[in-house]
Amino acid sequence: RPPAPMKLRDSPSACPSLWRSLPCPPAELRLDLVLSSGQTFRWWESSPGAWTGVLGERVWTLRQDPDRLWYTVYGEEEDGRPAEAAKPDGAETDQILRDYFQLDVGLPALYCAWGAADPLFRKVADDFPGVRVLRQDPVECLLSFICTSNNHISRITAMIERLCQAFGRRLCRLDARPFHAFPSLSALAGADAEARLRALGFGYRAKFVSGSARAIVEGLGAEGLRRLRAVPYAEARRVLCALPGVGAKVGAGMGRDGERGPAAGADGAARRQVADCVCLMALDKAEAVPVDTHVWRIARQRYGAALGGRSLTPRAHQEIGDFFRGLWGPRAGWAQAVVFCADLRKGQEPAGSRDRAWGGRGRDSCGDGPP
Repeated sequence: RPPAPMKLRDSPSACPSLWRSLPCPPAELRLDLVLSSGQTFRWWESSPGAWTGVLGERVWTLRQDPDRLWYTVYGEEEDGRPAEAAKPDGAETDQILRDYFQLDVGLPALYCAWGAADPLFRKVADDFPGVRVLRQDPVECLLSFICTSNNHISRITAMIERLCQAFGRRLCRLDARPFHAFPSLSALAGADAEARLRALGFGYRAKFVSGSARAIVEGLGAEGLRRLRAVPYAEARRVLCALPGVGAKVGAGMGRDGERGPAAGADGAARRQVADCVCLMALDKAEAVPVDTHVWRIARQRYGAALGGRSLTPRAHQEIGDFFRGLWGPRAGWAQAVVFCADLRKGQEPAGSRDRAWGGRGRDSCGDGPP
């Protein structure tokens, strides 16, 4: 008889010895806002207030109380058999979470500074505390955001799950649900990767995911991508924009599978947007401001910024980013994360864009036009 799968641990009260905690009030971090707002696609609310997902090739469950961030880490399977429950190695796992959530950055002081500079920010800040930018693995972040083109959060999440199941190493099963590591670059650079991704429903994105994986393997490598954390923002963006699916044009019209790609003319701004998402969320470029048509409309309609012409060109993208950097300062990308989350939660836009992703074009939209 096969061994029983591990049970999901959704509360420290059940197995206290298998949980640890860090001091972290909601003003510094709100899991429900950060993990569901389109920065990452690997977390799921496994029970009310508990978030389970994959980080650093381990499976975690996180939850909060008014003062602390609690977590438990599940052991990896061995030869298909569940691992024995083990208490987390405190120093190592604490540091992984501190790094991932960038807990060394004090959020309340930043909120105060952004609110003092921007009355519109101040209006949403009280309802959306604890929104911070994650520090993700650069490879996972890049390949995930290539999938956001012309897409929305729930669909991207399902696509990334299929990607990990098909190409990633299985880590464990919790209550019969399997969890997999994000695939290696070599797995996604294989000769049959594009065809397999198309079969998984990736559409025209399949060639860009496999093409970028191959370009990284044959070029700067995963470690070289990580080293972009140490170079200036403009240089990191330039390197990213040379990759397929970030820099290569995504042709307009219908792909072989019948899925429509982004409209012609949208490419320059769209690839800058994906590059900026990766710069902000994986490469330590806190000043990066990802710009889509929604952010463009915010700049024009709410802030009265006369930026760009009738389309979101690379020049308009740069001007809008500069505008918000001038308004919010060196962590402008973090301030934008709060505004983005507030709009996503409040549903201020038409229903078709409420579930949009940072790097996407909205639920149904296929390109950039006048606001």
